[in-house]
Amino acid sequence: MRKIAYGILVLIAIGTLYGGVKHVLERIEIGPAKRAVLEIKADLDRAPVDATAAVSAPETQPNIIIIMADDLGWRDVSYNQSEIQTPVMDRLAREGITLNRFYVQPSCSPTRAALMTGKSPMRLGIINPITKNNPTGLPLSEVTIADRLRGVGYQTALIGKWHLGARNLAYHPNERGFDYFYGNVTGGVSFFNKTHGGGYDWQRNGRTVREEGYTTHLLAEEAIAQIESRDRERPLFMFVSFGAPHLPNEAPEETIQAYRKIGNQNRRVHAAMVSELDTAIGEIHAALVANDIADETLIWFMSDNGGLIVDNPARFIPDPFFTNLVESHLGVETNKAMIEFTRYNLSNGGSDNRPFRKGKGSVYEGGVRVPSFMYWPSELAPNSYNYMTTVQDVVPTLMTLAGAADDTTFDGRDLFAALKTNRPAPAKDYITRIDVLADSTAIYRYPFKLLQVNDKVELFEIEQDPLETRNIADSNPDLVRNLLAAIQAFPRGESIAIPTQDAVNDVDTFGGEEDREPWAEQAYWQD
Repeated sequence: MRKIAYGILVLIAIGTLYGGVKHVLERIEIGPAKRAVLEIKADLDRAPVDATAAVSAPETQPNIIIIMADDLGWRDVSYNQSEIQTPVMDRLAREGITLNRFYVQPSCSPTRAALMTGKSPMRLGIINPITKNNPTGLPLSEVTIADRLRGVGYQTALIGKWHLGARNLAYHPNERGFDYFYGNVTGGVSFFNKTHGGGYDWQRNGRTVREEGYTTHLLAEEAIAQIESRDRERPLFMFVSFGAPHLPNEAPEETIQAYRKIGNQNRRVHAAMVSELDTAIGEIHAALVANDIADETLIWFMSDNGGLIVDNPARFIPDPFFTNLVESHLGVETNKAMIEFTRYNLSNGGSDNRPFRKGKGSVYEGGVRVPSFMYWPSELAPNSYNYMTTVQDVVPTLMTLAGAADDTTFDGRDLFAALKTNRPAPAKDYITRIDVLADSTAIYRYPFKLLQVNDKVELFEIEQDPLETRNIADSNPDLVRNLLAAIQAFPRGESIAIPTQDAVNDVDTFGGEEDREPWAEQAYWQD
């Protein structure tokens, strides 16, 4: 017995020592990123810019290129203290305006819906990713940014991922304001075989395109082709929506080898995917320079949500407890494919959102605060903008830059005068929401943030406590009550989601073998 007891004590000591060493090493690794985040300070005493401030828009309409990464974490770019090298994004951010408090939604389709409309996804009935079999998508009653810009003379193109309606052709990009579309309409596809949920999904203007190549490379080439073949008499709006670094973890082998010193395989491949993304952005910018339009082109870069984190501890929950947990929360009968897909997502993340809490699918900072910058050398002087901005602000801001008079009431704000004067924009509440695996909502009334995660309520002073370590809900009951009331009062559109059981029965896998017709051939017209 003594030997057994001694052995247990030795194991405990080794475990404690290992845990302590690991903790110290992590503090050393993440220290620079944590310090950088804590140094991001906004002058909260400065008055917001006057909504009617006399900041003139440019005399001519600029070309506008929005570049969106997919599942890119805060610490996945080297200008945020990452081991991943992103020299192009570093330079464009340094020479442009770095948006240090840019917020999106916890998952892809809601962020894209906000980007297209300037409205809250809750208002639109979109709070989760849109599944491939959904017969609808972004409500047809909504006017998209592409519609609006085309209405004031822009040529419009979407290069890459859509994910706002796949089955019904009425919801496809070409029917939502885009003159040209090349990419995929569903969620994440394999970077090499271009499949999603059993179907091939690589299209040009609604028709299947069978071609070899790594999708990040193909999208960059297509974006460059659009720049070179554009109508030079009209401004260009192009949304370049990359699939990287979303799952599946796939990259050219030579790029993976450049990160061979990274021990975690998922992180190593993820790093390679981010490097390929950075190279692609550099090629697009080089095309603007070569065509002598870099100075008259605004590039706005962002991620659609926080990254899918490495080593999610939920992946260690054994069956049948894991299955029971998923079934009880979703209220469905699961199947082997669904359980494997859920574990796949929990086990293969390669992103890093530290020092923020959690990641994709969470309303904590790691899920919704993402890298973003604006680059426009002729109009925007280099700066770090530390006031809160959101994806809902994109449409109203771009409408001003395009000289488009618009009476639409947006949930977002026009940022142009604020950016030019380095002052806060007029305050507006911002709400993020998701209900996959955890019923979660957060409302920002800057500098405060209230979270409801399942039945738990937390309140943070996010300016002073960006790492969300000090819950001050108990000492601020009136503010908690007001913010909860604001969440309840916010308009909610009718959910467009299909029944959860239907989504579970035919899982939206990323990559894999084809077992049905390509998605372009399965699309149909329906009023």
